[in-house]
Amino acid sequence: MIQTDILIVGAGPTGLFTVFEAGLLKLKTHLIDALPQPGGQCSEIYPKKPIYDIPGFPEILAGDLVKNLVKQIAPFEPGFTLGERAETLERLEDDTFVVTTNKGTKHAAPIVVIAGGLGSFEPRKPPIKGIENYEDKGVEYIIRDPEIYRNKKVVIAGGGDSALDWVIFLANVASEITLVHRRNEFRGALDSVEKVQELKNLGKVNLITPAEITELHGEGQLSGVTITKKGEESILLEVDHFIPLFGLSPKLGPIGNWGLEIEKNAIKVDNSYDYQTNIPGVYAIGDVNTYKGKLKLILSGFHEAAIMCQSAYQRINPGKKYVMKYTTVSGVEGFDGSKKEAKKEIVQTIY
Repeated sequence: MIQTDILIVGAGPTGLFTVFEAGLLKLKTHLIDALPQPGGQCSEIYPKKPIYDIPGFPEILAGDLVKNLVKQIAPFEPGFTLGERAETLERLEDDTFVVTTNKGTKHAAPIVVIAGGLGSFEPRKPPIKGIENYEDKGVEYIIRDPEIYRNKKVVIAGGGDSALDWVIFLANVASEITLVHRRNEFRGALDSVEKVQELKNLGKVNLITPAEITELHGEGQLSGVTITKKGEESILLEVDHFIPLFGLSPKLGPIGNWGLEIEKNAIKVDNSYDYQTNIPGVYAIGDVNTYKGKLKLILSGFHEAAIMCQSAYQRINPGKKYVMKYTTVSGVEGFDGSKKEAKKEIVQTIY
């Protein structure tokens, strides 16, 4: 059985940053994730997608953010159980927990942190007859490597941020990029909508609204799509790739059976103090949780991780005072004794 101080379910950005905050408190961590590598959606779904709201980085690719986080937590030597899904939670008589994966791996810890992002998820597929026959043969629901679309004819369907962002990005990659949306209005950020309109005016993007993709064509490989526009004749467009971006359908999976208080497929937490769930010792941070005023942002998850770790420290060490040293002046010391030195020492005592 794997023993640790804090067991983190989910190795996305929030889960990874939890390792750093716990490490500063000299708490050992272990992460479980169903994916074969750390990073969550940032690694699996859009590693090449630029992110603009990480403090200190005007722009950073999702995959690079994950690489930076993994490098940042390396001194604290976290453990990983990857490619396995957290299946059951058992509370023992001493108020510690055992989490068992779908492959039978057992993990024991006094603190369990659920940082599972949106949970398990599946793309929302458009109701187009025979679309499954073209999956991975020209139809993709997730963009993992934009280079696949270099000098190709690409059609994206959707009206949210993801569709708009990828149209903007691929405008300089694909030989031809077309955005199809069933409405004239878009749900994405206003500056993204304006950027797509600007690209259309420059002739770099074809914008077809209100319209829908109604048929797919090709023998064994996608070669064309039929676009139906209300009140007009259908358009047969030659394409190499069709990417419907209608969002993800999130599911909590087995975590939903752990006795947690759930609201709209998210875990309710106490945000007035420490993001603890209705089960003492079990916390939920990042996109997986919900509370009044919740913002589903990576930076919100980072904040929640820092607060949660302080609470976890007190729970593991009841009544013990912790002297917090600012990393800007105290440096970062790993469990192996290595340390990034700082020049002077200022301390703040937390009671």
